[in-house]
Amino acid sequence: MTNPVSVDGRTLDIAGVEAVARHGVGVTLDADAHKKVAEARRVVEEILDSGEVVYGINTGFGKLAEVRISSDQLEQLQLNLLRSHACGVGAPFAEDVVRAMLLLRANVLATGHAGCRPPVVERILELLEAGVHPVVPCQGSVGASGDLAPLAHLALVLVGEGEAIVNGERLSGGEALAGAGFEPLHLEAKEGLALINGTQASAAVGALAVADARRLLDAADVICALTLDAMAGTDAAFDPAVHAARPHPGQGVSAARLLDLLVGSDIRESHRECGRVQDAYSLRCSPQVHGAGRDALEHAHRVLEIELNSATDNPMVFAEGRLISGGNFHGAPIAAVFDYLAATLTDVASISERRLARMVDTALSGLPRFLSPDAGLNSGFMMVQVSAAALVSECKTLAHPASVDSIPTSAGQEDHVSMSTWAARKLARVVELTQQVLGMEYLAAVQALEFQRPLKTSPALELAASRLREKVPRLEDDRYMAPDIAAAADLVPTLGDLGD
Repeated sequence: MTNPVSVDGRTLDIAGVEAVARHGVGVTLDADAHKKVAEARRVVEEILDSGEVVYGINTGFGKLAEVRISSDQLEQLQLNLLRSHACGVGAPFAEDVVRAMLLLRANVLATGHAGCRPPVVERILELLEAGVHPVVPCQGSVGASGDLAPLAHLALVLVGEGEAIVNGERLSGGEALAGAGFEPLHLEAKEGLALINGTQASAAVGALAVADARRLLDAADVICALTLDAMAGTDAAFDPAVHAARPHPGQGVSAARLLDLLVGSDIRESHRECGRVQDAYSLRCSPQVHGAGRDALEHAHRVLEIELNSATDNPMVFAEGRLISGGNFHGAPIAAVFDYLAATLTDVASISERRLARMVDTALSGLPRFLSPDAGLNSGFMMVQVSAAALVSECKTLAHPASVDSIPTSAGQEDHVSMSTWAARKLARVVELTQQVLGMEYLAAVQALEFQRPLKTSPALELAASRLREKVPRLEDDRYMAPDIAAAADLVPTLGDLGD
């Protein structure tokens, strides 16, 4: 994607988020969205002129909603809101996550239901274009009333406070703005609240994790096929008739890919009449496990793209002059799918580790012990499998759902929260760990495959093997393995296209 992403509150997708967050694609504010934002602002100004008391405009917030704020204090109220809510702790979110947060927050404001002025939206997009990235601690949000703490840190830079990273240098918000040629914004009534009410920290982390997970699931089929051929397994279980009889979409996709990936394998042809009826579950049931991940991914993708273009403010402003207090800031819809996807990816990592464990066990694989040409003097891939087991155990712990937890906040006013930010962060970590585990299996599978020489696997899988060998030589004698594992894991996301 090279064309600028249009911020219109309606059409943003995960591909657009990744393009802006990771590849520096430009952004523009849609003209119709600009008009909607201006119309909603007029509603707010009419309420201010009328003297009517309305939550979020001329009152305190949360449990302090009953406190009326005088007109001469409304600008100070916005600044106080950002300062008081910027209570995040922990390591800062990565730059790509912060860029995604900026984009998503601008897109939510562009729906025209927040009541801020157009210059507020424009300034967020200007920060993106200028590479001014607020420092946003990753902990401190419960996912309702949205991601208050992270978004407050994000918004502070707009007013010249907080901190930002510019070209790798950590600066005060004021220094970062000045260096980019911007004056601090002076927020008017409702605008502080408009900047921090919503799920955009959760959604930013989740959107990038979903994008990464798609590549991993495609790669998992390729790596599984390598392992199966390296252990002289059968492709019979991938027969289309089997999967048509249980037509889960993801299962069918993975089975078809596995079957296609093995077409043209000399290894497969060499033992087609060997009499083996079936393989172990970690090989035979890979379409079912990978497919469950695919189906969870598609569900998460669909829910998340709805969220990207949803108004999550409170109160919501409608052009006909109504302000309605609701709960669109509650992260339950996305928290649930993040947990679901994390659980299915954990299963993908788990079955990958089991395939790896079979390869290094000569009693199960028929291959040299621990895939070493000289086992005993050398330990070969013994500890690679141990490391994979450790990572899978971490995944299993992280797969415990966050969305079933809640803890009351704001003196009981916010008495049920979503924990969507933690659900998103856990998902992102599971994605990282799954990539590492798949990398370990990939490393072992290519080593194992070479014990089948001079027979070759399929052209697609030979290409997968050659990609690794360009980075990692065959293991003859024990050596420092951590760099090999890192190199293999880095290649994992590039393998998915081989099954197309």
